[in-house]
Amino acid sequence: MTQTTPDAPVRRQRAQVKVRTLRTDRWWLVPLLTFLGLSSFLVYGVWAIIDNSFFVDPYVAPFASPCLVEALCPPGARLFGWAPIGDWYTLSPGLLILGLPGGFRLTCYYYRKSYYRSFWLSPPACAVQEPHGKYTGERRFPLIIQNIHRYFFYAAIVIGLILAYDAVLALIHKPLGLGTWILIANAVLINAYTLSCHSCRHITAGRLNHFSRHPLRYRAWTFVSKLNAKHQPLAWASMFSVMGADLYVRLVAKGLIAFPYA
Repeated sequence: MTQTTPDAPVRRQRAQVKVRTLRTDRWWLVPLLTFLGLSSFLVYGVWAIIDNSFFVDPYVAPFASPCLVEALCPPGARLFGWAPIGDWYTLSPGLLILGLPGGFRLTCYYYRKSYYRSFWLSPPACAVQEPHGKYTGERRFPLIIQNIHRYFFYAAIVIGLILAYDAVLALIHKPLGLGTWILIANAVLINAYTLSCHSCRHITAGRLNHFSRHPLRYRAWTFVSKLNAKHQPLAWASMFSVMGADLYVRLVAKGLIAFPYA
């Protein structure tokens, strides 16, 4: 014990805990499940990029929409019949656009927390020691790139509207098709997740000093704030919905699903 005089301050040291954590619950379960969930999405995304069965009238696989390559995109898969990329491009059409929604998710505040904890173990859970010797935050390359999240948000808004347009076209041409309602549900979840973004909440009215002077922006901010409270479940729901919708369209295009009203 440190000897002190009545007037001297008491010196206190941090507890010297030699074990990684004192927690006795299954703290490792959440990062493990997160790791498996995100890994499945990454593996599927790689497969979807190399698979060319992305269109069966009137369905367009979300991972390939908008389809912009003239030589590879059937007329029904093109956005307003527009295919600005010529015959010189021979790779997957999805490569041209996946960087936009992918960049939005990669820099998303919730996903950053998820893969920091599950892939980098930084830290894997609360009150659990991380294996890294020092913490530099997001001030250095490459993590400083996370700061462009708000710009990916604008691109994600465009992609979300395109997916909604694809769903409306499917509803017009095949209202009884199961794929139509799968695409509609996916479009709703994708756009809800995008609007629930923290950057969207800030852009809507985060810098206003007087809400009373901006009633419309205040109402929009209130709506986005309610979505923002559900950002985590919307992130997971939209991730699996876009993967499921994309897989469904590809299976129909391959002829593996051919029941009535597919």
